[in-house]
Amino acid sequence: MALNKKPVKGMKDILPGEMELRDYVTSVIKETYRAFGFTSIETPCVESIANLSSKQGGENEKLIFKILKRGGKLDIEGAASENDLVDSGLRYDLTVPLVRYYAAHASELPAPFKALQMGNVWRADQPQRGRYRQFMQCDIDILGEGSNLAEIELILATTATLGKLGFQDFQIRINDRRILKAMAAYSGFAPETYDSVFIILDKMDKIGLDGVAAELAAGGFASEATERYTALFRDLEKTDGKAPGAALAALADRLVDAGVLEEEVKVSLMEIIESVDTTKAAAFDLVFDPTLVRGMSYYTGTIFEIAMPQFGGSCGGGGRYDGMVGRFTGKDVPACGFSIGFERIILLLMESGFQIPVRPAKTAFLIEKGITGERLCEIIARAQQEREAGNQVLVARMNKNKKFQKEQLTAEGYGTFQEFYKNPLQ
Repeated sequence: MALNKKPVKGMKDILPGEMELRDYVTSVIKETYRAFGFTSIETPCVESIANLSSKQGGENEKLIFKILKRGGKLDIEGAASENDLVDSGLRYDLTVPLVRYYAAHASELPAPFKALQMGNVWRADQPQRGRYRQFMQCDIDILGEGSNLAEIELILATTATLGKLGFQDFQIRINDRRILKAMAAYSGFAPETYDSVFIILDKMDKIGLDGVAAELAAGGFASEATERYTALFRDLEKTDGKAPGAALAALADRLVDAGVLEEEVKVSLMEIIESVDTTKAAAFDLVFDPTLVRGMSYYTGTIFEIAMPQFGGSCGGGGRYDGMVGRFTGKDVPACGFSIGFERIILLLMESGFQIPVRPAKTAFLIEKGITGERLCEIIARAQQEREAGNQVLVARMNKNKKFQKEQLTAEGYGTFQEFYKNPLQ
């Protein structure tokens, strides 16, 4: 039986043209983030199943690719449940591995620690446009900085990177988990129901405010709480089009006056919006969005998301997760991170026909079959000289169908050809 030549469902082969683009984008990302003081690290792709299943990863914990125990530890006949067979899994994001890494090496790292991490992650998700089961994530995180300087730096670094890649007129949507909880408390929802309320609220962009109200009613929530909750959003619509932060100020003042939100939350978020809006290096809008939820349960404060009109959805996001390090060490450490949706960025660049702006000259040396010995060494030596001058040189034997060969190479970006024959008069 012939072997299957297709990748596993949800995985993809990457052809040379896309790989060249990915390498370029990676170089821009790393160069920009390093200019902001971020340091590259790497963590294993396999993590302890206990860490991955610690109820911090939200819905992603249902999508883990689990790995069986090995050798004598694998006792299939004596296993009472799946837990007896599994001890590790492929990481579903880079945040859980980063926190474990920091907990293990904090004494060897600077404070605050600004980490840059790029690597593949795996989720047993349903593939769709821009979503795969294996995909690259690109994260920057700041650990040990409790002030909103962390959020400001993360947003500025991320948006500067997107600007260098040619993106403009996108949005950074921003909110705070404490505001989400304050709105729910103000409306009269019980604390134990907040997560259920937020799951429904997260559908706002798809079903609208009336749809949210209908789902809350169908979920058995009190009509008084639902009416008060939806009224908050209707009142916010009146501030649309006003100065950045106007909607935040109007909402936060009401929540502060009601005693369900600390003034500091409003002040901090306003400062983030004003600082970023004043100093940003790319063309984008920072927008307060009270419907932004972010699915990860580990978020404790500010949350943000990249909204790209070309994609029609999120192309990255992040937030503050001050409680995660304490799960490993018993002592909480302030932490905040931002992740670019690398695969979706690559998809948008490819669909827009993006051209890498600076490339080395690409020349193909096509050598007729039969050229050997001293003459072959002379040709290779010439290619070496071109490479030392900074050019990219492909040395290959000439195919019988030279025209088709050159067409293929031209499609790969080779603009110059040098042909070498046994008989130089050809």
